[in-house]
Amino acid sequence: MRHIRIFIVFVGLLFFSCADSPVEKPKNLLSEEVMIDILYDTALLQAADGHVFEKLTSNKIRVNTFIYNKYKIDSATYYQNHKYYAANISKYKKMYKKVVSRLEDAQAKLDSLDGNNTIDFKKEDDVNRDPDTRLLD
Repeated sequence: MRHIRIFIVFVGLLFFSCADSPVEKPKNLLSEEVMIDILYDTALLQAADGHVFEKLTSNKIRVNTFIYNKYKIDSATYYQNHKYYAANISKYKKMYKKVVSRLEDAQAKLDSLDGNNTIDFKKEDDVNRDPDTRLLD
């Protein structure tokens, strides 16, 4: 009798673990295209936050708040959708490839306007200076 119960529990666990998506579909499901737009905007804002932090701060722009306001969603909707799409690795990977492609296209447009092939964020002085003294600035 004990072995039958263990077998039934095991089969039940196996059945539920083979479901298509281990994450429940959000009530307010964002389309894949909208989620790609959100990931793209997030990538741009995080890059800006890392390079021109003072510009975002002086304009009182916070990455998450900006995304929530632009797409008229709340944090719960964002995280539920992000978790839902990330649970399907192959779909999420395709979405990120589209984001990276858009970022590369934007970089190419900037390069064509600027006349440069790449954007170098280092100051020329930093390149020629001893690495140990850069930390003192």
